[in-house]
Amino acid sequence: MNAQFKKGVLELIVLLSVNKKDMYGYELILEVSKVTPVNEGTIYPLLKRLTNDKCFETYLQESTEGPPRKYYKITVLGQEKLKELQDTWKEFSKSVNDFIKECE
Repeated sequence: MNAQFKKGVLELIVLLSVNKKDMYGYELILEVSKVTPVNEGTIYPLLKRLTNDKCFETYLQESTEGPPRKYYKITVLGQEKLKELQDTWKEFSKSVNDFIKECE
């Protein structure tokens, strides 16, 4: 996927994923990777920003495979942000798709 396209939609994909269920960082990387290749250096700063913006809350949960894991849970503010991004994405993608059809 084009890097600029990915950058523009990554926040939406992350919010959608955490809205489905609470996730820890590596689990989220695997989920996002189902849509587009992504690495830790991209996801963790985004998670930090979304947490600082009050879109996510975090909590620790014990793990059977090592230290406790930090889980991300979407907040009401995060759900509002998600709705806004979904609406914007739908409008934008429709406009682009309509334009592509006109040009074919």
